Amino acid sequence: MSESGPRGRVIFSHGLDSGPRANKIVALRPVAESAGWVTEAVDDRDVNDDPAARIDRLVARVEADDRPTVLVGSSMGGFVSVMAAERVEVAALFVLAPALYLEHRHPGARTRERYAPKAGRIHVVHGWRDDIIPWQHSVRFAEDHAATLRLLDAGHRLESVIDVLQRDLAAFLEGLG
Repeated sequence: MSESGPRGRVIFSHGLDSGPRANKIVALRPVAESAGWVTEAVDDRDVNDDPAARIDRLVARVEADDRPTVLVGSSMGGFVSVMAAERVEVAALFVLAPALYLEHRHPGARTRERYAPKAGRIHVVHGWRDDIIPWQHSVRFAEDHAATLRLLDAGHRLESVIDVLQRDLAAFLEGLG
């Protein structure tokens, strides 16, 4: 942490079949904290199957604090982070195998063709061997938003490349100034 206090905060959003103590969150949280960021992990298990409720909850958390905010989300948490960033500006997005360009089950849901997050920087990571969300979706999103993109030899959970995710997050946060 700097002498003037934390640089901002990092909010982690977990995947559909996960929670705030998911392996990736547990591994990435200390990386953000050692870089001087306050961290929190949203617990959306009570509304896991309701993306709209998850988005509303995340937007409320971002709006409740005026510090620079970085949203980090995996799979459904990545989708939720991107959608929240459409409603409220954030310093950055760091999304892992985000569930983009898919049909989501909630009232009024339809497959999105475009996203418009208000984020200063965006970094996307996806595994070539993802059997749940096509990696091509992340390529499309990264291209549309001039985001940095890392494709790895990994499956959907990216658990075999946690060390790479840690290094990417450290470098990403450092690059935020």
